[in-house]
Amino acid sequence: MKTLFAVALLAATPAFAAPEPVITGTRLDISATGSVDRAPDVATIGAGVVTQSSSASSALADNAKRMTATIATLKRAGVADRDIQTASLSLQPQYRYADNQPPVLTGYQASNRVSVRLRDLAKAGSVIDALVASGANQLDGPSFGVDKPEAALDEARIQALATAKARADLYAKAAGLHVKRIVQIAENDVSTPVIRPMAMMAKRDATPMAAGEQTLAVNLAVTFELE
Repeated sequence: MKTLFAVALLAATPAFAAPEPVITGTRLDISATGSVDRAPDVATIGAGVVTQSSSASSALADNAKRMTATIATLKRAGVADRDIQTASLSLQPQYRYADNQPPVLTGYQASNRVSVRLRDLAKAGSVIDALVASGANQLDGPSFGVDKPEAALDEARIQALATAKARADLYAKAAGLHVKRIVQIAENDVSTPVIRPMAMMAKRDATPMAAGEQTLAVNLAVTFELE
């Protein structure tokens, strides 16, 4: 009983938020964004196989055969197992519809789709061509990104804070004050919103792929105390 009572008391204890920092001077809230540009070094594409047949089993068997060939093609191109992931698998009946008539079953459609991460962008176009040749008849993407963005985002954070400090100095000077201290820093948003085209193409005879340039951005909310 003592243990239960102690637990009950603990559960009933309210959670207290950290107290607001005490500001005796003038408070100034600044929102600032820092951004850096990087060339993407990874791309994600979707590759799928859609097959149709009069029976569900034959549609699925044909699909499995072609998807096995598709995955084998990816591995021969140097794509690691960790970069190939099944995204969807479906088997659906197909019907023919006519006015004032009940639907007529015409067969079955099987679909299997994998998500593929490509780490060698120079080979991206040739990999896509090889996928189609091996039996893939659905493609989507690519979605480009930076594999390890931490260092770039840290640069953006430093830039955002420097911008906030400069802006605070500007406001303080205009008001006849000076910046006493930074009271609080909050990171509001981390994003990669912009991709700009640039000349970075796959080899000449393959499907062309323009990787572009990506902007990684960080937004900070910084509170200053002026006096």
